[in-house]
Amino acid sequence: MIAREWKCRVPEFHSEGFTGYLYETGIKDSSATPGFQGAQIFRRSLAGKVELTLITYWDKLASIHAFAGDDISQARLYPEDEVYELEPELTVQHYEVIEHQLSPEL
Repeated sequence: MIAREWKCRVPEFHSEGFTGYLYETGIKDSSATPGFQGAQIFRRSLAGKVELTLITYWDKLASIHAFAGDDISQARLYPEDEVYELEPELTVQHYEVIEHQLSPEL
């Protein structure tokens, strides 16, 4: 399994709106791509901003290519990102997942 990590920052007042927009764009497009295995969004507050980290999970690099295009190290951005005053990281990180376990109590 491969984890793909992307980060961005938005002004605090755009946080909820952008999170919804992220579901309608990145999550929706990812989940429609064969080989997609799940996603997580992390959020943390900064001074007047919110940082969001999107982790998507994939079965193999070829599936990420189908989603991201030829250069999988480049972030996939969307036309209305600027509406939310998005400060995106323009590159993404990929990791081999060597442990993937959640507590059965969750």
